[in-house]
Amino acid sequence: MENLERHYETPAGVVKALDGVSFEIDEGERVILLGPSGSGKTTLLNCLSALDSPTGGAYTFMSNQKEELNAVPRNNSEKMTSFRRENIGYVFQFFNLLQDLTVLENILLIQELAGKKDPSRARELLKLVGLETEVDRFPGEISGGQQQRVAIARSIAKRPTLLLGDELTGNLDTETSNKVMEALVSACKQENITSVFVTHDEGLVRYATRVIRIDSGKIVSDEQTNNDSSE
Repeated sequence: MENLERHYETPAGVVKALDGVSFEIDEGERVILLGPSGSGKTTLLNCLSALDSPTGGAYTFMSNQKEELNAVPRNNSEKMTSFRRENIGYVFQFFNLLQDLTVLENILLIQELAGKKDPSRARELLKLVGLETEVDRFPGEISGGQQQRVAIARSIAKRPTLLLGDELTGNLDTETSNKVMEALVSACKQENITSVFVTHDEGLVRYATRVIRIDSGKIVSDEQTNNDSSE
């Protein structure tokens, strides 16, 4: 991202949700975007996922796709929908699992939608996040932390290049949050997935290899953590 801007018109005037944000993320990094409510974290995440369109600046997703990303309307283009489907995984604060499908079926469905249905891989992913014994249970029959681990497995089932998360432990207690983050780190390492997560929880910094702090739409610090063995 280079000098990214995202402005909103309001009755009170223009709000600069993002104000000249620039950074580059390397393959395999685990980045946490840290900042208070209203700092611009979620807006930045939405621009990264191409769900939102920046007002100005440039976003390059792998050098060979630069022209494609910057040449089309980002949030409603068929080309960008295809881009998101093929490249982006997303983990939400709310699990968004289909309650009438089993744990395994929730993952198989996302694989099928991506044209990559693979029951063997789905089971391997559930084993990776410690849920190999829960494959035939329904979401309502497992805990919130387990549901979030299912959501992680589901988000990487299609082998995304970039995995994004918005306050994915926001509804969980500290012990459960740690279990979820440990599962996430393990999955990202094994699958070699680059990840960016938004949080306001300082306790999650130890799971990142890099921490970018944002406030009032601007990056205020960008530091490597050397947490390559966050387990």
